[in-house]
Amino acid sequence: MRPLVLVHGFMGGSDQWKGQAPLGETRPLVTVDLPGFGRNAHLDPIDRIEGFADWVLSDMSRQGIGTFDLLGHSMGGMIVQEMVHRAPERVARLILYGTGAVGVLPGRFEPISTSMERARTDGPAATARRISATWFLDTESAPAYADCAAIAEKSSLPVILAGLDAMQSWSGEKNLARITAETLILWGDRDRTYPWSQTETLWRGITGSSLAVIPGCAHAVHMEEPALFNRLVERFLSLV
Repeated sequence: MRPLVLVHGFMGGSDQWKGQAPLGETRPLVTVDLPGFGRNAHLDPIDRIEGFADWVLSDMSRQGIGTFDLLGHSMGGMIVQEMVHRAPERVARLILYGTGAVGVLPGRFEPISTSMERARTDGPAATARRISATWFLDTESAPAYADCAAIAEKSSLPVILAGLDAMQSWSGEKNLARITAETLILWGDRDRTYPWSQTETLWRGITGSSLAVIPGCAHAVHMEEPALFNRLVERFLSLV
């Protein structure tokens, strides 16, 4: 069985995927910690989506992983789009979750430039907690918020600024029509980071892609409704 590689988003980490452990009952799960984030917070930041993509592909090669299924969340969704563009022969099935094709994030809860200014003013810890709250429908009251914020707080100010800069300067829209892997677009209908326009661009731009919209969830469906999220992913990966 092919492994499923999970790539987290901005200020995320591999520990955010604990609720996806059941997916590992039918296939190997490979959870990534991007440089500067999560368990790799000690590594130097990367300020380009393309650089993150190269890093993950190299990391898979170091682990002896050739072909794999691939899921990317948020900024991780941008990264996996670049991965499949660079190495289409290595990606069997692709899941683009809570993400888009344009890094400037039109419709986001605040412009990226504002996030950068506030990060410099408020500091990394406060920024991590504030932005993490926007990922949940119930903000700070969400059961998974505290754990999510603790992971985000591992990100230093240079890492936060580099990640925001990486997203702001990226666009993968021109490459959507070249994606030939079977693709699932997955989105929570209350997402404050990626509006429907971003999701629709992916869905219409990738030939034959499937779409799953989860009602009453924000940006962190995999933590808000993990059982439903896992069923959708499992079903997609199991399709003949």
